[in-house]
Amino acid sequence: MVQERTLPVFHAATAQITREQGLVLYEDMVLGRMFEDKCAEMYYRGKMFGFVHLYNGQEAVSSGVIQAMRPGEDYVCSTYRDHVHALSAGVPAKEVLAELFGKATGCSKGRGGSMHMFSAEHRLLGGYAFVAEGIPVAAGAAFQSKYRREALGDATADQVTACFFGDGACNNGQFYETLNMAALWKLPILFVVENNKWAIGMAHERATSQPEIYKKASVFGMEGVEVDGMDVLAVHAVAREAVARARAGEGPTLIEALTYRFRGHSLADPDELRTKTEKEFWFARDPITRLAAYLVEQNLVQQEELKAIDRKIQQTINEAVQFAESSPEPDPSELYRFIFAEDE
Repeated sequence: MVQERTLPVFHAATAQITREQGLVLYEDMVLGRMFEDKCAEMYYRGKMFGFVHLYNGQEAVSSGVIQAMRPGEDYVCSTYRDHVHALSAGVPAKEVLAELFGKATGCSKGRGGSMHMFSAEHRLLGGYAFVAEGIPVAAGAAFQSKYRREALGDATADQVTACFFGDGACNNGQFYETLNMAALWKLPILFVVENNKWAIGMAHERATSQPEIYKKASVFGMEGVEVDGMDVLAVHAVAREAVARARAGEGPTLIEALTYRFRGHSLADPDELRTKTEKEFWFARDPITRLAAYLVEQNLVQQEELKAIDRKIQQTINEAVQFAESSPEPDPSELYRFIFAEDE
């Protein structure tokens, strides 16, 4: 096992989180976890096809960042590991699962599948199959917010964009070019690196000359922050500060969240490259378990309340499966629809 980086220390006592916020974060993470577990089941039962990349273990990053924004108003740009980002952004679980089943009721009308979730209604700018492909798209969304506000005088255009990508994307040209533009133009954007240590089968430390990605922000004169991506309170606190800076016109932030995926790269990955010792180190830092323990210890919630949320989410997942299975396939006559925006 490669020497683990020392995780940043976050003092939960400084979190200043309310009961309501804690419950929102917990419910959002549980939804993501249960949804992905159901995806694995459905995949192995032959209900969905192609590559399916699950998010188990990384829920604190999606929930911590997106719930620090204004879901449905601010923009979210994802990667091929996009199901949970869509859920955190507010896309109903039944529409996400229907998309995975290739049904007409899916959020991309059955045409996108696992790697291409999209919802204009929820300001989800899409999942992207190519590594780093979404980074310049996210910068474009941030630019239009800034342009509408400053050039067109639209005072309501104060939206912030969150752009998620993995450690592997940080060796691609789009990463450096876009960070440069975002810094020059002080775009209202959060670049969120979900550093889960592995770019498919390549260990992060073997692929880059500077493994501490957040330090690369200094080259562009922007704020760079390292955070424990297995601690949703830490991620949420960092994200709130970054969102406030962006909304105030102070420019972008590069957030490196140190996290870990609990499953293989995709459901087709036998996951034989990562050591048992490494996995056990990270499994012990399960973000959902940690938040639940904190909320109970701080007397913000009772254990039974968390169990009630678990049961409610399980019901939501069951209903999503029923919806997806009963939904119609896209009609062959619509094969050429939705190629152009006006088709909507």
